[in-house]
Amino acid sequence: MQFPGSTADTRPGDSLNGRCAAGATSGAPVPWMPRLSRPDPMPTSSDDPIRTLIARWRDDEGGTYRSWFLWEERVKNFRSIRRGIQEVVREIEAGEFGNAFRGSSLEAVVRSVAEQRQLFRGADHAWLWKPKLRIPDIYESAENQRSFGRFLDACACCSTEDQLLGAVRRLDALGIRGLGPAAANLMYFLHPTLVPPFNTAIVKGYNALAAARVKLGSWPHYLAMRAGVLEVNARYRDLLSNDLGAVAGLLFDIGSGRYAVPPAGDDAAARAAWAADLGRVRAEAAKDARALAAGRESDRTHTEVQGWLRDLGLALGFDVWIAANDRSRPSGAGRLGDGCLEALPPTLANAPGAEAVRLIDVLWLEAGGDRVAGAFEVEHTTSIYSGIVRLLDLALGAPDAARTGLFLVAPDAREEDVRAQLARPAFRQVVHMGVRYLPYGELERHRETIARFGAGMRPIDALARRLT
Repeated sequence: MQFPGSTADTRPGDSLNGRCAAGATSGAPVPWMPRLSRPDPMPTSSDDPIRTLIARWRDDEGGTYRSWFLWEERVKNFRSIRRGIQEVVREIEAGEFGNAFRGSSLEAVVRSVAEQRQLFRGADHAWLWKPKLRIPDIYESAENQRSFGRFLDACACCSTEDQLLGAVRRLDALGIRGLGPAAANLMYFLHPTLVPPFNTAIVKGYNALAAARVKLGSWPHYLAMRAGVLEVNARYRDLLSNDLGAVAGLLFDIGSGRYAVPPAGDDAAARAAWAADLGRVRAEAAKDARALAAGRESDRTHTEVQGWLRDLGLALGFDVWIAANDRSRPSGAGRLGDGCLEALPPTLANAPGAEAVRLIDVLWLEAGGDRVAGAFEVEHTTSIYSGIVRLLDLALGAPDAARTGLFLVAPDAREEDVRAQLARPAFRQVVHMGVRYLPYGELERHRETIARFGAGMRPIDALARRLT
């Protein structure tokens, strides 16, 4: 089948610095995009085997669609990663980025990406300094570093496909060693409807599906693959999503060997063998039960702690807000959002960064008012970085509504992780905001007593540990 380039739906990008890089617009085609083809066209009938494959994949509890794409935390981390990219650009422009990956704002961002479950596991490896190869060359070369910053800034400012392609062409023309399509994983979190994620398994999956020969490490080959991915996504849009993470997940599961592509041609025996292989995947899904149970237990524990904070806040007389994308989660005999605010007060809803504030795990507000008494980010296994960014958005976006009472709630064993994140230069503003660490153990041991005899924020303040 042939995958020509196609135009995806576009949406405005989030500008990092309130401006777009000069020359970001470019409507020129990509002259070096290779043509990828296979002899037979993709079937379009009701018995389309690729459609059968996608439908089976969507129902697979162990596949990326259910375990990653539908994962609640996936969407919550988009804004924090975008804010992190903003900090990378700011530091590069100010000459503060330094010459090492470790401890940099870039490390914080890509580690947050790498925690996005299986699809992005290992995404930080491409950015680690390889001393023998001296790549990626954005640590030793100040000019390459500035070019990388301009590339990120241009991508964030883009609102069209042509602008994105122009940014990639300019970066590729510089020939910066080691700075290849791994950057597409950052671009995905800026423009998920325009840029698919990128890794070895996704490339293998695409090559298998399209009978192509896309190579790793090449921007021209990545853009050729992107054109084909957009075509697949458009053709099976009813089973996939406008968000290209879904089709990337399908390719990942093909490339990692979980699924085989249907055989070309009309060989009935080959089709029967392939159908049997699909059945085998379903049967073997039981083997993934332990890993799936661990993932669900992580989600359950996160929800359970949110429930503790909800019940405690209500018992202390506060109005309680639950993160917008968590409200419908099962909790006890009802839903997590039961008894809580249906909408944020106007002061918060209209403040800068309101999109992130709506996703803070739990807010306690003074009854009938708009002042935040306590903001809680529960960080069970996910990136502490993301939670800090959401608290920062609240404190900076609505300073009159939230000057104190910012808490990172995490397992007792994660205290050092919390302290290490707050020590990053990217969070220098947070140091003066009194963000505190509230251990699970202390909260669990004392929550019932506080609910019965406590008043206001004093009991929580007594349990929380200062981090600065």
